[in-house]
Amino acid sequence: MTASVSSRIALAIGDPNGIGPEIAVRTVIAGARPLLVGDAFVIRHYASQLAPMLAVRETDGRAAAEEGFIDILPVEALAAADFAPGRVCAAAGRATVAYVRAAIGLADEGAARAVVACPHNETAVNAAGIPFSGYPELVAQIRGLPPGRVFMMFVGGGLRIVHATLHEQLSGALARLTPDLVEAAALAAVEALGRLGVARPRIGLFGVNPHAGEGGLFGDDDDRITVPAAARLKSHGVDVEGPVGADLLIGRDDFDAFVAMYHDQGHIPVKLLAGRKASALSIGAGLLFSTVGHGSAHDIAGRNIADPEAVLRTLTLLGEAN
Repeated sequence: MTASVSSRIALAIGDPNGIGPEIAVRTVIAGARPLLVGDAFVIRHYASQLAPMLAVRETDGRAAAEEGFIDILPVEALAAADFAPGRVCAAAGRATVAYVRAAIGLADEGAARAVVACPHNETAVNAAGIPFSGYPELVAQIRGLPPGRVFMMFVGGGLRIVHATLHEQLSGALARLTPDLVEAAALAAVEALGRLGVARPRIGLFGVNPHAGEGGLFGDDDDRITVPAAARLKSHGVDVEGPVGADLLIGRDDFDAFVAMYHDQGHIPVKLLAGRKASALSIGAGLLFSTVGHGSAHDIAGRNIADPEAVLRTLTLLGEAN
């Protein structure tokens, strides 16, 4: 069975010393047909161990997918001496970023319809001298967008939760919240949901404080930030409700997505329900880009026991997008 070039998903292998290359190869074994993006020798290492029945084929990204092949867009970013599964190092962090840049380049050229990235290691990337707090900020940098304007939508367990702020000190995240930022996060959610086939999404807006401030009893943050953001969204024709206390709103099933104000407010419910099988979309950059809800698992890298289910779920999620 073949697929047209435009239907392919570019799968960046993530940190080459983590489990990313292994689970990338395992997706092909499971029947998916992504185009793997990374150092060819790293992918061949796992292909020889896990999939000797499949032929590895290097391509410029324009060949149609075929059964029996593992297609690779080769990116020469890692020296052979630095390939050491289980070791966190700057060279692997630098390579991680190079793979993502190449995969996004494919999407920009029309050779891929979406990008999925296997897990990164933030310590490794920062050790390479690249300021990095997760894929959303990297996507923003590559696309030339202002910092903080590409958002994470965490998907799993029947939930979609967009984060207005993400990987940063909580006091700093709260200080950075503005009506503009919350509005931008919600509008990014609306655009992304449209790509995922939800024509007129209903958005639930979490409050910053317990009970969304309880009319000022628990602080004025919501009166200053989330209430004006909700009013602006309604003026744009967005179907939004809130702000409402996150603990109350999260129990309702009449929303297509929620907007959380900070990391744990959004991550905890998804990880509680979906565990390590969640998907993490980077939204707001006009690109379908996602990674998974688990880390690079350096502790088991190279042991050939990693589970590819989260990547397979993410490929399926983006494969259903428009």
